Amino acid sequence: MKRAVLAASLVLVTAACGGGGATPGPTPNPDIPTWYTSIPTDPNMLYQAATSESRDLQLAVNKATADGRNGIAQQMETKFQGLSERFQEETGLGAESELLDQFRTAYRGVVNQTLNGSRVSRQEIKQNGVTYRAFVLVEMPIGAANQALMQRIRSNQAMYTRFRAAQAFEELDRQVKAYEESQRSGNP
Repeated sequence: MKRAVLAASLVLVTAACGGGGATPGPTPNPDIPTWYTSIPTDPNMLYQAATSESRDLQLAVNKATADGRNGIAQQMETKFQGLSERFQEETGLGAESELLDQFRTAYRGVVNQTLNGSRVSRQEIKQNGVTYRAFVLVEMPIGAANQALMQRIRSNQAMYTRFRAAQAFEELDRQVKAYEESQRSGNP
């Protein structure tokens, strides 16, 4: 009897040690474009995938595009000169949850210069009941960013040179007036 209990225990321990097979990875969601989860890489381009949802189709695209451009600006380590506010709140659980989403955005001219050449290279829109989900892939050639930066540097250098020239002429004018004043007063 002891042997039977020992054998049964050994069988149970051995069975418990056996692997249950490989744990399956996450299954790809057919509603998400493959390019959204596998962002391309190119040494001459910056890419950013973004998504957003709205009851209004164009607003969903605009929000996703703004998020994509914001991501590129962050990749460039450039201060994002704009206001982008997003408030999201989800109440409830699972399918019974309700998502409240408020999105407000404002951009300034500096963003347009910083993100010169950015564009949406891929876009997909999925309708889910009364809402639209926009997936976008925003790209920006790095060469265009470098060119814009060099243009700003050249512009700033030219402005600084004009400023310094004006200062030099003012100083020269002061010296001439001081000399003329000293000549009139008889002090050479």
